[in-house]
Amino acid sequence: MHFNLRADSAPMAQFARNISVLGACMALVSCTVGPAYHKPEAPNVASYTATPAPLAIAAAPSASGSSASAQIFKPGATVNSHWWQGFGSAALDRLVDQALAHNPDLDAAQATLEQAQFQLKAAQGVFYPQVALGLGGERTRSSGAATGGMTGPQLYNLYTGQVSVSYYPDVFGLNRLVTRSQQALVDVAQDQLSAARLMIVGNVVNTAIGLAALDDEITATQENVRDEEQVLGLARKRYQLGATAQFDVLTQESQLASTKAQLAQLRQARAAARHLLATVTGRLPAQAGDMQTPKLTDLRLPATLPLSLPSALVRNRPDIRAAEAQLRAANAQVGEAVAQMYPSLQLTAGFGQQSNFANTFFDPASRLWNLAAGLVAPLFEGGTLEARKNAAQAAYRGMFATYRGTVLGAFRNVADVLRALEHDSAFLEAQARAMQAARQALALVTTQYSAGQVDYLNLLTSETQYQNTRVAFVKAQAQRYADTAALYVALGGGEWGAAPSPAAAAAAGAQPQGDRHGSSRHAAASE
Repeated sequence: MHFNLRADSAPMAQFARNISVLGACMALVSCTVGPAYHKPEAPNVASYTATPAPLAIAAAPSASGSSASAQIFKPGATVNSHWWQGFGSAALDRLVDQALAHNPDLDAAQATLEQAQFQLKAAQGVFYPQVALGLGGERTRSSGAATGGMTGPQLYNLYTGQVSVSYYPDVFGLNRLVTRSQQALVDVAQDQLSAARLMIVGNVVNTAIGLAALDDEITATQENVRDEEQVLGLARKRYQLGATAQFDVLTQESQLASTKAQLAQLRQARAAARHLLATVTGRLPAQAGDMQTPKLTDLRLPATLPLSLPSALVRNRPDIRAAEAQLRAANAQVGEAVAQMYPSLQLTAGFGQQSNFANTFFDPASRLWNLAAGLVAPLFEGGTLEARKNAAQAAYRGMFATYRGTVLGAFRNVADVLRALEHDSAFLEAQARAMQAARQALALVTTQYSAGQVDYLNLLTSETQYQNTRVAFVKAQAQRYADTAALYVALGGGEWGAAPSPAAAAAAGAQPQGDRHGSSRHAAASE
């Protein structure tokens, strides 16, 4: 139905009141169609692994043979946002701060979040009346033939000014569903930003640990090369004197070449690690030389390790939260498809002036107004609307499967890290014993060589064996550090907020389980 009236009249006021009452009633009785959203339940398990993880991990021996205190798990604790400070390295802290300040991936994720927030604000505008101002002026020559030649052509001006208002009552909740979907996409962007932060911090810590280990491995391998060169020189002299076979010389040449190749690979890996660390912190590879990186001896294992409850992991991990927000968006989009199958209502109103003469434009006689209400209901769409609904339902099912896969992957990630930490302890202890035995053997051979009981070749062989066990120990030590960092990442990396106190940092980032900032936005979206 449509009304277009000119001039003042009492029915106009009455009709305006009727339209207002109609709009208010529509707002009161409006509903939201489509399926209600139910947040998936967290997995009901008491442990991440088939057998519970130990409450403590054996102490990690140092290169000198001394041991630190055992690492203690704190069940029910969650990760502090500045967990990397638990490694006690100022150089590592600076690298993380630089990455958080200058990494371009974080800038892109932040821009994506802002885009989603503005799109949400744009979607919310439909809940308000839309007001527009129109101004126009025209000069028209009418056709004399149109009047049968009785009056001849006419020239006249027409000036128009009008304010129009339109409003779409959300009778079946389409606009609310669109807004709900957009709000979920904002949450997705927010959680993806948190996931990007976590990934970047994890990359910085892991790369810095690997780089420190490579430095120690290169040092030990260089000493191996020096020792093997001396062994080869002795073997050649013995061969020239007829005291050994050529096979021994060739064997030592092969060993030396293999060690030099290993050294070249280690140097290449170190260069690649420095380039990666440079780009993650917002530098060009050419600026990698300006970085100060931690040494392996600068790092320490956190004394306590957080172990959040399995039921809390779905709230702590940003990738799970993002998947759940995408599920909410897909649910709302099913409702959108259903709501489009229902009628839509539009209310419009206009008020202005229209005159043929500028000097009479504001006269009461030039006033015009119009009120209109329109109802549009789909009758036949060739199956389009039904197909859209089915497609949205299929998308929801797919998103639910993606969510389940994300949860399963997260629980596997935590379980793998817990088992890795458990086995790292045994592996590191075994490597420490091997290195200690090789060191003692070297000391014994050194004493024997000083007494003339063994030749120099035996001394160099013992030195090479010791350096090999030292390299293996460095690798095991770095793996223990890396797996410790991986636990923090697997548990979600903590919420981002104010910097922790020094005491909290010294406690390896473990904090009591409690209400998490922003968790309320993950409540069920159904109304």
